[in-house]
Amino acid sequence: MKRIVLVAVCATLACLTALAVSVSASFPTSANVSKSASAALSATFKPQQIIGPRPPATGIDQNVVALGTQRLAMTANQTVYVVSALRANEATVLTLVDNEVRCTWPGGSKNLVMGQNIYAGTGANPQWENTWIVTKFLLHPGVATTATCTTYARVASLYKQPSSVQIAEGSLRFADTSVANAANGKPLDYEMPYGDLPVDSSPAHLSVRQPALPITTAPDGFRELSVFGDVNYTVCRADVTCNRKGASTAQFTLIINQWNKDGTATCHKDASTTVTKKIPYAVHHAVVPLYKPHFKVWTTPGCGPVFNAYVRVDWLGGEAGAVQGTAIGLPDLRGSTSTHRSAMSHLYIVPVT
Repeated sequence: MKRIVLVAVCATLACLTALAVSVSASFPTSANVSKSASAALSATFKPQQIIGPRPPATGIDQNVVALGTQRLAMTANQTVYVVSALRANEATVLTLVDNEVRCTWPGGSKNLVMGQNIYAGTGANPQWENTWIVTKFLLHPGVATTATCTTYARVASLYKQPSSVQIAEGSLRFADTSVANAANGKPLDYEMPYGDLPVDSSPAHLSVRQPALPITTAPDGFRELSVFGDVNYTVCRADVTCNRKGASTAQFTLIINQWNKDGTATCHKDASTTVTKKIPYAVHHAVVPLYKPHFKVWTTPGCGPVFNAYVRVDWLGGEAGAVQGTAIGLPDLRGSTSTHRSAMSHLYIVPVT
């Protein structure tokens, strides 16, 4: 993410609780990983202090530190559930911390990044000073290969002086190595492309739908779905005037639809997962994780194994905001001239058979 943008994720106590529930429940009963195998598919991060460079005059300057790596031999039709979680705290000043996972294989790659600003560890703002940052997604190379996934902490000071922040604990794991795919053999997932989707008081932006998985046909036999929508919500876009003492308030609702076999009429809907967030300018960028377990798949007449899902974001007041898409131009390492892109707002489904 560009250094000119302050970045943050959900860090209130309530949101942390929701994150913990989401992560612990992120491994539905479709998982085929035994306890011993699961341990072999997990890398634990060692506690360490990381220095955040001061903001540069131009461009991006982030300390990029590898925390852990996992490898897995995969078949052409295999989909894996990747979960990277880290806890950051004890920042000396306001500091950006990103949890980025980069997965590579011969001829391909997939990257995801989630992050937030960590407040200085003074005790004045405990909800923003000690935070779990979780990046989770589905990985499907689509070829028989060995995938290598590495978690990187991307750290940068947001003051005129360098900063230090602690990565207190965390891990990278392949939480499920056998996630069922859609009828086309691909995962039930969607990543928002590059670009910010405005959310504000204008009629066209009062309510938006992103990230959004299109109507997709699944194989027969799914009993239920676990649906995840992770939104990066940005406060105070570059194209609007900002009140630096203000905040943006929005409601986030995860909506899941089951359709008839032709995908022309819905037969079953759920919109029970919703949360309202007030994001202050100083936080500026928040990850809002939404999770709906046990969405029952109906088999009654008029219902087919056809689904779509999206997050509806409704602006409620305060500063303008945006749903952020894929980040571009991220240096591979500090000082590197080679760059890459990483998806941010995304949605995915883990079916249960």
